[in-house]
Amino acid sequence: MSEEGKTQDRLRVQDVMVRELHVIDGLATIGEAIAMMKEHDVSSLVVARRDADDEVGLVEVVDVADPLAEDRPPDRVHVYEVMDKPVVTLPPGMLARYAMRLLCEMGLSRSVVVDEKRDAVGIVTLRDLVLGSVAD
Repeated sequence: MSEEGKTQDRLRVQDVMVRELHVIDGLATIGEAIAMMKEHDVSSLVVARRDADDEVGLVEVVDVADPLAEDRPPDRVHVYEVMDKPVVTLPPGMLARYAMRLLCEMGLSRSVVVDEKRDAVGIVTLRDLVLGSVAD
């Protein structure tokens, strides 16, 4: 949480989001994605935009599980084949209570946080939002 000691009413997405992004190219294989997830101990990766007109994507463990379960070689399946794109994104300044409401209504556990240029600046999970909104 920020130094200002945000109250529950004023807690914003930027106060609880994870700023360290792990980004992968859509042309990478799911084998590479799995290796990156293991290396950084994360369960999702942001998929980079190809250009200014593109949107960010997201690849999660659940997305790579299907090809593996079907015995498809991880070095022959590309991230772009299994990723979610476009994804629901949130602005950093959105109040946490609205972000929680949106994620719950959409049945999502996480969202990419983007700035005004639509560049990814963080990831926020429902867990981050819920735990961050409860006073210690």
